[in-house]
Amino acid sequence: MRNRLPILLIIILSILIICPLLSIFAEAVFPDGQFSLTQAIDTITESENARMIGSSLLLGLLVVIVSSAIALPLAFIFSRTQFARYRFFDIIFMIPFMTPPYIASMGWILFMQRRGLLQQLIPSAAFLSDWFFSLAGLVLVMSFHVFPFMMTMMKNAMLAIPSSLDEAGAVLGARFPLRIRKLFMPLLTGNYAIGALLVFVKTISEYGTPSTLGRRIGFEVFTTDIHRYATVAPIEFGKSASLASLLIGICLVIWMLQNYITMKKTYNIVGGRSSASRIITLKPAAKAICWIFITAVIFFTMVIPLFSVIASSLIKLRGYGLRAGNFTLNNYILVFTEDRQGINALSVSIFLAVTSATIAAFLGTACALSSRKSRLVEGIALIPEMLPSIVLVLGIMLFYNRIYKAVPIYGTIWIMVLSYVILFLPYTVQYVSSSLSQISGSLRAAGRICGGKPGYVFRHITLPLISRGILSGWMMTFIIAFRELVTPSLIAPTNTLTVSTYINRQFEQGSVGKGMAMAVICIAFSTVSLLILNKAIAPEKHR
Repeated sequence: MRNRLPILLIIILSILIICPLLSIFAEAVFPDGQFSLTQAIDTITESENARMIGSSLLLGLLVVIVSSAIALPLAFIFSRTQFARYRFFDIIFMIPFMTPPYIASMGWILFMQRRGLLQQLIPSAAFLSDWFFSLAGLVLVMSFHVFPFMMTMMKNAMLAIPSSLDEAGAVLGARFPLRIRKLFMPLLTGNYAIGALLVFVKTISEYGTPSTLGRRIGFEVFTTDIHRYATVAPIEFGKSASLASLLIGICLVIWMLQNYITMKKTYNIVGGRSSASRIITLKPAAKAICWIFITAVIFFTMVIPLFSVIASSLIKLRGYGLRAGNFTLNNYILVFTEDRQGINALSVSIFLAVTSATIAAFLGTACALSSRKSRLVEGIALIPEMLPSIVLVLGIMLFYNRIYKAVPIYGTIWIMVLSYVILFLPYTVQYVSSSLSQISGSLRAAGRICGGKPGYVFRHITLPLISRGILSGWMMTFIIAFRELVTPSLIAPTNTLTVSTYINRQFEQGSVGKGMAMAVICIAFSTVSLLILNKAIAPEKHR
């Protein structure tokens, strides 16, 4: 049975992941049951779509530049200066990641729009509204969400550079700017390239911000066009599949380039007495500049959108704005009482998150355990991590629509559960694989030598040691699934709302107070869940 498990998992994963992807390509190149590239080529070269493709690539490039301008100084400050001892900033700068991008963009819209919160606070700032509702504003908002990825990667890379190299450069007479240019930059090039490619892929794959802010300024990208062709009459799955196929190709090329850079362009420090980094003691003026920069980043990436969301959820009459006596908790009450839409959306989101996280935990654990015998199992299970969510969901739509008579789950809530499991399976696989890599083979060997059968060894040795990895994967899947936007916006059954689609619908219909009240609940729920996860994992660090 143990030898058959990898084969069984390969079959299951192929049905769950490979078949939906093949359905996308089939829809694109077999429009009438016969092979033809005409439809795909016509769709891609159509003037409107060609502009959209160029816009998507331009957006990705600009976000890489802006997020680099934010992330690189922060990475240096928190790795090579006395600010490195302020570890609490590591948690603070993950807040933008934990805030769903569509909620953050809604907060910025409410803050920057005409007669918005900014103009109520500073009437003379009205001229900034036109500037924000442009490509520049879209780039900024998306950069504010993704910069923590690059900052974390570059900080770890800088910490890996031993102080002996910097000291050697100083002894040889090189000033600080020269050491940065000749020592730091060459050693960090590979890591930066990987981080930049990751940010680029996340940008062109993002749906939340382009669907809220991008559409408002008329800036279409891959994800919004794929969604429009698949959901807005007249439905054109062929065009949606063609654009999705191109997006898959772009993402795969970038992932291959990233793997090449990882193998060829990254470095390992060989020799040296210590890998510890030398902490630079900043002068008072430089330290003040760092504090100003850190404060500005926190203010623009966290304070403004969260203030805007919370304030909007408490305002009674939008026309009166931020005035004394115009604040109420009634919007929160309406979420749970009016038409039961809010409470139903919360119930559906919790059900989807719990169910999909539990199934993904079982399947992901089996995949991680089987990957020791077959790397193909892990490879297929991690495919969803490399591709945009909207592409996989589109493939699931097409595949299960084709086999509806055999597997009648399309149009039910179970198609959403299945989609969530597929999308978030990599979390459990990675967490459990990480836990497995830390278990010495001698422990299992000792169990077998003492007469324990494989099942006994697994229950009493392996499972207790990987249980925290399983819990971590379950909780991360639960958190991300609870606020997921792409899947319910594409394949939710009629009249079925989740937290994300409820927020989106209220925002578009003008019921901003109720929408932002639900957004605050969503952020608070995600934050509390993350704190619970950290508390559950913490004991392992002290053993």
